[in-house]
Amino acid sequence: MNKQKMTAKEIFSIPNLMGYFRILLIPVFSWIYIHADGVSDYYMAAVLVGISGLTDMFDGKVARKFNMITELGKFIDPLADKLTQGALVLCFAVRYPLMRAVLALFILKEGFMGIMGLLLLPRGKKLDGAMWFGKVCTAVLYVLLFILLLFPGISLTAANLLISACGAFMLFSLIMYIPVFRKMWKESEPSGK
Repeated sequence: MNKQKMTAKEIFSIPNLMGYFRILLIPVFSWIYIHADGVSDYYMAAVLVGISGLTDMFDGKVARKFNMITELGKFIDPLADKLTQGALVLCFAVRYPLMRAVLALFILKEGFMGIMGLLLLPRGKKLDGAMWFGKVCTAVLYVLLFILLLFPGISLTAANLLISACGAFMLFSLIMYIPVFRKMWKESEPSGK
């Protein structure tokens, strides 16, 4: 058995602390956004999401530069990403009805990827980072979220156009991931099948 016990140094490494911090910011910016009384509240939520994004950028740089990459960090970082994205989509679904379709797509896409990841893990296979279409989908999602955060007075028509574009990218990403996981599943089958 080659399982190593995690040390306190790994659990509380600076990059992992940044990941925990990002997770702790989620209920704060969500509460501020949902209970916003004016534009300044939306801007405060945007600042907190911006801090979360900067922390996300720096945790990876710190981990690589100071050799602090841990298995826990490889789990915490994408978890914080998905929880942040999901919380933001959920917040906007309260204000923009069309965002509920994007929320459903987000749950479907992330649920599919999570289930496939769990099924493939015992077979010794895992997705080694996001594919280009997953990165494009995430970038488009963040651009949409920041536009909606920074311009709370945007017209419903403009918001719906942006939300529709984001939904199209998310659907495209889901469709593109299906053959990737299918191929990984086939490669993980015993050679007699």
